[in-house]
Amino acid sequence: MTERETAAAARARVEARRDRDRAERDARFAEAFRDGVPGSWIVRSSVASSVVLTVVTVLAAAWPDSFIRPFFVVALVWFVAGCALFVVDILVAAGRSRSVDVGLGGLFFLAGSAPPSVRVPLLASLVAQVVVVVAGAAIRPFTPLAFGTLAPVLGLGWCGLWAARHGVFPERRSTGGA
Repeated sequence: MTERETAAAARARVEARRDRDRAERDARFAEAFRDGVPGSWIVRSSVASSVVLTVVTVLAAAWPDSFIRPFFVVALVWFVAGCALFVVDILVAAGRSRSVDVGLGGLFFLAGSAPPSVRVPLLASLVAQVVVVVAGAAIRPFTPLAFGTLAPVLGLGWCGLWAARHGVFPERRSTGGA
């Protein structure tokens, strides 16, 4: 007869594994970025694009007659630029995938692939873009503000670009096949 693990013991085991995984990830980041974290221009660009999108969305929601056209232009450019970044992200990640295991969560949502100094501002920028455009579309439904919900593709593209170029991914394991 085997003894069942108590809830406290199971929780302690899970917390110990989490702490070990976090320490290993922090060690990988420290090794990979000992000379500093690269790609700060990507983070700055993401934050700047969020600020611009926020300003034009607020102006278009408050004064649609005056600012709906500039908003639409910005939203369209952000969407097209985000789509272009996606293509670049996938191509760069595909090149890196020969030597490392690139996962979609790590590539576009920076899960385990970016240090907090990069992950937090990039994801906060993405979340801000989503919240702002959804709020704008909710304030003025059935107007061009609804098109703005496509603009956060740019924020996701910035996340992918940083991870594809600089993200830390586990080494690819040999499958032993052909």
